[in-house]
Amino acid sequence: MAITKKTALVTGASSGMGKVIAKQLVRDGLTVIAAARRVEQMDDLRALGAYPVALDVADEASRKSVIAEITEKFGGVDVLVNNAGFGLYGAVEDVPLKEARYQFEVNLFGAAALIQDLVPYMREKRSGTIINITSMGGKIYVPLGGWYHASKHALEGLSDCLRLELQQFGINVVVVEPGLIQTAFGSVIEGPMLTFSGSTAYSRMAKNVSKATSDSYKAGGGSSPQVIADVVSKAVRARRPKTRYVAGKFASVMINTRKWLGDRAFDRLVLLAVR
Repeated sequence: MAITKKTALVTGASSGMGKVIAKQLVRDGLTVIAAARRVEQMDDLRALGAYPVALDVADEASRKSVIAEITEKFGGVDVLVNNAGFGLYGAVEDVPLKEARYQFEVNLFGAAALIQDLVPYMREKRSGTIINITSMGGKIYVPLGGWYHASKHALEGLSDCLRLELQQFGINVVVVEPGLIQTAFGSVIEGPMLTFSGSTAYSRMAKNVSKATSDSYKAGGGSSPQVIADVVSKAVRARRPKTRYVAGKFASVMINTRKWLGDRAFDRLVLLAVR
């Protein structure tokens, strides 16, 4: 289906999946607002025709400034891709609650705030698409990932309720659950995990989880971010998109294994991998 000229906001667009998603939507013919804290890393997107803006999704003043700019220049957006996020790893006991709250500010409340700000425009038009990038981690779990997984589980629940609320206004709410993707995610989580839990009662587990993570992200260990960009493109193009898209290495296998094995068996399987 051909896409009429629509406007899309993609958060976390300075690198990884967000950058590739933004590029794909530009190719699809959308007007793309590429948002991230590191606006200087989006010059390539600007060259392609995207409109880069500096946005810290966890900062209210930053959000309000960007929303005001979007409203003035575009009226609103037809597509919101909540991609900005990061992984905070470390034992639940070890991670300071201040850090845990920030994890939720970025991964959950930042997305929710943008939804609250941009839905009125979609409601008025009685159309729109909200795509929340969660993770296979929104359905499964691993030790030392408690705060990260909690934030992604929460975004899944928020998305389900939002889908029911907005259906009456012709607004689609879509969840994308990436698996192992070739991004900096693996290296980013290892440092804090070892900082918080590398010398505590969980030190052995932290070192084993770090090694397992590193091994998983070695060359060829994940799918290309383009896999996720293609899924987002498909969802935007669809008249009636799926409520969920599972994509990327291990995502379908791990989610289905968790579903069919049950808690105890899945626990044993995960612990075997990090002992």
